[in-house]
Amino acid sequence: MDAAFTAEQDEIRRTLRELLAKRCGPDEVKAAAATTTGHDPALWQQLAQELGLPGLALPAAHGGVGCTTAELALACEETGRALLPSPLLGTAVLAAPLIADLGTDAQRADLLPRLARGALTATLAVPGGSLSTALALTGDNAGGEWAGGGRAGGVQARRVDGDGRVDGGWRLYGEAGQVLDGHSAGLLLVAAHTGGFARSRTLLFLVRADSPGFVRVRQTALDETRPQGRIQLRDVGGELLGDSDAADVPGALAAVGRTAATVLAAEAVGAASQALERTVDYVKAREQFGRAIGSFQAVKHRLADLYVQVQAARSAAYYAASDPTTGGLALAQALEALRSTAGEAIQLHGGIGFTWEHDAHLYFKRAAADELLFGPVHRLRDRAAELAGLFGPPEEREAVAG
Repeated sequence: MDAAFTAEQDEIRRTLRELLAKRCGPDEVKAAAATTTGHDPALWQQLAQELGLPGLALPAAHGGVGCTTAELALACEETGRALLPSPLLGTAVLAAPLIADLGTDAQRADLLPRLARGALTATLAVPGGSLSTALALTGDNAGGEWAGGGRAGGVQARRVDGDGRVDGGWRLYGEAGQVLDGHSAGLLLVAAHTGGFARSRTLLFLVRADSPGFVRVRQTALDETRPQGRIQLRDVGGELLGDSDAADVPGALAAVGRTAATVLAAEAVGAASQALERTVDYVKAREQFGRAIGSFQAVKHRLADLYVQVQAARSAAYYAASDPTTGGLALAQALEALRSTAGEAIQLHGGIGFTWEHDAHLYFKRAAADELLFGPVHRLRDRAAELAGLFGPPEEREAVAG
């Protein structure tokens, strides 16, 4: 493995960091997160049109830049440093890969170019707030229990008979909460059950935000830079993603989960790194007893421990960019590093750090919210250990536990 960055990768990082330093300071982040959309549309269009950010990992044939997960992860490390509120995660990391993998030629040709140039935003909606399980990050997603298991609840889909000449399509009903950008995305990939309880299976459906019967509202979230919404589908028309209801949806979601874990790990590393840098700057300037508090040995030790933790998480995230199967472990380490760094940032900023309005709390909220959405850390590690077979087959584990 060659750990050195290419000139193109260095240029992506440099350009994005310079732009976000000008356009995405703490005050701009708070202002953008407080808007109706939860992000700055003008900045999003600039990132899409000038840098091609939403299409960075999409093939050039579909209007993308044609880069890999490594470039997307490096870009998200920079967006994580700024805590950028944007539809990037839902659009480029969750929705676009699923459309590229499962969609028909017509669906790819229609949707992917628009997603790549920022003309359309999208997200993945799964019921029950079970995004981490749907992506196979904290458990097996093959059974479909995360989507309601075909019983009451979740989102249900039924095929509507046409007039004998035209297929009537699909109708969806149900609701899903904690949907990333669910209040603002123009297109939603909705996981829904079909076939009844006896032959239940989970499929993905394309639902346009302007469809009749589609209702959504923004939810109050701990981290306003990661806005979420609740959607309701009241007999809403949906288009099956792909041309067959026999598609391996759990397998596609698991593949997206591995990439998402890598990207999220890089993003958390960026946030932790910035929080650490700002804390170091503060302790070098803040004086107590006639000297900078950063000169105290106890403070130096705490910061040194954080630095080692952040660098270890960065190494894990970079490795996962070349081997996405390790994405879950990298995400666990990065989230833990962000949580520790954000907590210490509040402590080392002293009394001002404990005020809810202080910028350090932006990082603390991101750490806590990401664990709620994609973790927690111990479940990410447990899932990674299970996949690696560290404790033997599941049946043997159950026998030992019994």
